[in-house]
Amino acid sequence: MLDHGAPPRTLPTETPAPGLGARLMRRKPVEHLVAEGGHGEGGTLRRSLGMWQLTMISIGATLGTGIFVVLGDAVPKAGPAVTIAFVIAGLTALFSALSYAELAGTIPVAGSSYSYAYATMGELVAWVCGWCLVLEYGVSVAAVAVGWGEYLNELLDGTIGVTLPDVISSAPGEGGVINLPGLVVVLLAMVFLLGGARESAVVNTIMVAVKIVALALFCAIGFMGFKSGNYRDFMPLGTAGVSAAGASLFFSYIGFDAASTAGEEAKNPKRDLPRAIMLSLLIVTVLYVLVAAVAVGAWNWKKFAGSEATLAAIMNDVTGQTFWGTMLAAGAVISIASVVLTVLYGQTRILFAMSRDGLVPKVFGKVSGKTGTPRVNTVIVSLFCGVLASLIPLGKLVDATSIGTLFAFGLVNIAVIVLRYTRPDMPRTFKVALGPVFPVLGFVFCAYNMFSLDAVTWVVFGCWMAAGLVFYFLYGARRSRLATAPAEQFAGAPAEEK
Repeated sequence: MLDHGAPPRTLPTETPAPGLGARLMRRKPVEHLVAEGGHGEGGTLRRSLGMWQLTMISIGATLGTGIFVVLGDAVPKAGPAVTIAFVIAGLTALFSALSYAELAGTIPVAGSSYSYAYATMGELVAWVCGWCLVLEYGVSVAAVAVGWGEYLNELLDGTIGVTLPDVISSAPGEGGVINLPGLVVVLLAMVFLLGGARESAVVNTIMVAVKIVALALFCAIGFMGFKSGNYRDFMPLGTAGVSAAGASLFFSYIGFDAASTAGEEAKNPKRDLPRAIMLSLLIVTVLYVLVAAVAVGAWNWKKFAGSEATLAAIMNDVTGQTFWGTMLAAGAVISIASVVLTVLYGQTRILFAMSRDGLVPKVFGKVSGKTGTPRVNTVIVSLFCGVLASLIPLGKLVDATSIGTLFAFGLVNIAVIVLRYTRPDMPRTFKVALGPVFPVLGFVFCAYNMFSLDAVTWVVFGCWMAAGLVFYFLYGARRSRLATAPAEQFAGAPAEEK
């Protein structure tokens, strides 16, 4: 019987065959993944998060990104049919969320889909998935931080009548030298995360409440300016426009899986993680569709092109006053900061899991005995994301994040099917209905949205994956704990795992 109170001394897995293929397909048994949960270099993560806090982490990581930042880019692609684009993106997220919920309840660890792939499809696939998650979480932090600066300017303009000059508020290529606000919000999130997971969760819950109130306020005021004529030409750019917008808007749903990265800090992960994932996605989808419908009803879709801080501009236009737009901008500044906080949290926990497996340097797995957090990991990731936010334009970041996320989500859907086949009797606190049907649909939706992205995004993704494979074969494959553990330790895996 595995001792859950101390890190396991051995790494039970199937005996590796001598060939290269067998080494790349070596898997980490579910039981061992769960048993080593929380243990890092020099300390352990603290289990302090309940179901409500986990739900707030997922909502905090998701709600706000698409509405406050990306809506202005998506409406010109789809017109009023942007509401359908949100539904398409939401369906893609839903099927993948079902798969996440099953695996999070079965394998409640910090690595999220990286760990699920390790247990089902082998080390190489797990590495590819983890590398995609680095792209998903790390780059999305930077992208959201860029959008935060736009609303900060809107707030400053409405309160004191000044805005930050482009030279310090825009990235190179957009008229500036550095996006200082983007860097600042990432560093603020870093400070909160260094204080501890529970303390960060409290701050996040407050910020989530603020963002929900802000969006409710927008709906109430925006509805007063609703014009049915704005929906007359519902799909001006055809289904191709809706598909393109849906692929970009999938960025808006990035984060619903953030609760799964907290598997080693949840009090009752097997029960609470599936509930938190599904509840957060439901709340976010309803709010997204409602706000998008009101926004397009209040503003002709052609006015969205090139508009920054879109929701605040709509409120100013509807009321003829700047006060309400300023209030919304204040809410956006707070709520977008919560996205940065929670997504940054997820990134550090994924790298923590990868470090524990030996696939990335040990420094990412060191845990502070004082705060129970991977402090050095948090500082390194925050500085990296802060530099991206300060130097890279928003549009380039969004699509790159979406393709990495879609790829990782596709692998999660496959992992559910594989684990159902290899470990059918394993206890599951949540099961996706209709056997493999929903996971297959989730995979198909992910693939459809991936191929809706432009060629440049695919080139960037290909370069990113090539770099990841080079790093894996030069570093991770040699230093993996499964590769370096003595052969006599490779024993004790369940029969299905051999």
